[in-house]
Amino acid sequence: MKQNERIIIIGAGLSGLTLAYLLSKKNVFATVLEASNRSGGRIQTIKGENETPLELGATWFSDMHPNLISLLDELELKKFPQYSKGKCLFQTKSFEPAQEFYIPEAETPSYRIAGGTERLINTLNKKIDAEQIKLKTKVVSIEETENEIIVQSNKEEKFIADKVILCLPAQLVGSQIKFIPELPNTIAVVLPTVQTWMAGSIKFVLEYSEPFWRENGYSGMLYSHVGIVSEMYDHTNFEEDKFGFTGFLSGSASTYTKELRKELVLRQLEELLGKEVSTPLTYHEKIWTDEFILNGNQIINIPHQNNGHPLFQKTYMGDKLFFSGTESIAEFSGYMEGAILSAKHTLKKILT
Repeated sequence: MKQNERIIIIGAGLSGLTLAYLLSKKNVFATVLEASNRSGGRIQTIKGENETPLELGATWFSDMHPNLISLLDELELKKFPQYSKGKCLFQTKSFEPAQEFYIPEAETPSYRIAGGTERLINTLNKKIDAEQIKLKTKVVSIEETENEIIVQSNKEEKFIADKVILCLPAQLVGSQIKFIPELPNTIAVVLPTVQTWMAGSIKFVLEYSEPFWRENGYSGMLYSHVGIVSEMYDHTNFEEDKFGFTGFLSGSASTYTKELRKELVLRQLEELLGKEVSTPLTYHEKIWTDEFILNGNQIINIPHQNNGHPLFQKTYMGDKLFFSGTESIAEFSGYMEGAILSAKHTLKKILT
C-alpha cells in the first residue's frame, strides 16, 4: 500500500466500521459513507420505557465466533449467556396444546453483549475519527479513471479515492450503484442473487416491569408453527433488572398493520404464559425491508445463496475496488463473525 492512499469504505455496518477501526490502528485514514441516518447496519438496539436494551437486529453469537469475541475483549465489552433455564414451549398444531419441554443449559451457550449489541457499534465509532463517517450519504455511482476512483453521492458530492471497499449487501451494490465502466458480467449477474441475511425478517421486542415467566418456571423460549410469533427468547438485561422478550414474527405478518401484529402477538403469548403478557411497557418491531438492506425482491432458492461467492474474493477496477461485508465471505456468512472476518481479510488485501 502506498503512503497516504485515499480509502473510501461504503457502508457503516459492522464490517465497514471494523475495517475503518483496523485501518486506524495502522494509522491509515478511511472515509466511511453511509446511506442511512445511523451507523450499525443490521445491528440496532433501542431503549424501552425502563431503559431496557431491546434488540431489533443482530443479537446472538457463540464460542464458535472467536473473531467477534476477540474484538469484544479488545474493546472491553462484556458478553453474557442467553437465559434458557426453565420450561420451553413448542406449538406444532393449532388444535393441540403447546408442548412443554426442558432444554439442558448448553455447555456452549449463545451470548449477548451487555448493554446491547449497538454498544459494539458505538465503541467502534468512538475509536474512529468522527469526521471519517458521513451519514445520509448514499453512493449512486463509482467511476474508474486512469489512476483513481470517483465516488458520487445522491447529494452530488464527489469523493476521490485510490481504493474503494464495498461493505454493503451485494444485492444493493447491483441495484443501487452505477459503475463506470460496468462491472464484468460474471459478477454483475451474481449480485442480484446473493441473499441478504435478515432481509425480510420481522423482529419484535416486548418490555415488562417484572420477569413473570421466570417466576412461573418458563425460560421465555418459544417455537411455533402456528402463531404469528415463530420464535421468542427471554430478553432480560445483563444486570437482570430490566426484562422483556425478543423474537421473530412469521413472514406473512408483513401484510398486517402494526396494531394487528401487536394484538396477535399478545393474544398468542397470553394463551401460553398468562394474563401478565397483555400489559407490556412497550412493544416495538422492525421489518427488515427498507432501502438500506433490500431493493425489490430477492431471487433466492436456498439459504445463504451465493454468500461468499468466489467472485467476491477478486478485485475490480484495476485492483482499486473490493467487496467486503458479511455476505462476501464463505465462513459465517450473514453473522457478525462473518462481518469481522471479512474486514480482516480485506485489510490484508488493501495493505499489500
